[in-house]
Amino acid sequence: MARLPRVPYETELLRLQGELVHMQEWVRTTGARLVVVFEGRDAAGKGGAIKRVAEYLNPRVCRIVALPAPSERERSQWYFQRYIEHLPAAGEIVLLDRSWYNRGGVERVMGFCTPDEHARFLRQCPVFEELLVEDGILLRKYWFSVSDAEQERRFRDRMKDPMRQWKLSPMDLESITRWEDYSRAKDEMFAHTDTPTSPWLVVEAEDKRRARINMIAHLLDSVPWQPVPGRKLKLPKRPPQRGYQRPPRERFHEVPDHAATLLGDGGA
Repeated sequence: MARLPRVPYETELLRLQGELVHMQEWVRTTGARLVVVFEGRDAAGKGGAIKRVAEYLNPRVCRIVALPAPSERERSQWYFQRYIEHLPAAGEIVLLDRSWYNRGGVERVMGFCTPDEHARFLRQCPVFEELLVEDGILLRKYWFSVSDAEQERRFRDRMKDPMRQWKLSPMDLESITRWEDYSRAKDEMFAHTDTPTSPWLVVEAEDKRRARINMIAHLLDSVPWQPVPGRKLKLPKRPPQRGYQRPPRERFHEVPDHAATLLGDGGA
């Protein structure tokens, strides 16, 4: 499949992001609650998609949740408990950069949970999600799918780029040697959690641009939002001055003008 060229990608992305802003206003004004789960292979493009979804949204309405490894206390809790506190209240959107499905993937493959804990997760997860949906939460689950060859190419690109090396953890690199283990875990997870109430939505992610466009377009189409009349804003007139005098600049600790060094001696 041909990669989506940059110009049509950027044009359509901007249009879709404008629609996301309108959808956000619908969520805010109607009190809807939206949860979007981003899952998939390491380096499949989840983070880039989340960034494009949230780029123009109000961070007080749309939150990105990326939880660290659980603490000792959290490991002793009911598995889903640590995620519940991050669910949206009325008028909020939550984007989950990985989610409770950690137990169906990395925890299962790397041995961070017991077989009994994994089996319990597969039984409880559909019930948990059904309860969320029954309570009125709009739940969307996207799986970003990428081939082993493309994943390895992206890993190599990150290894060469000092600005992106932080994205590679030892766990990421080990996913190469455990490709088939992750594949089996994903297939088993889908068999139990791809339900009519909460289906998995697979995003083909060999081309990151296509993946972002397709995922955002689907989200906008699947949420039953309606345009909300825009607020009429009017800039008030500035009142007349009443004798205020700004203190001398010398009293303040100003940031040095580093930008001036970029202009050279001419300053132009």
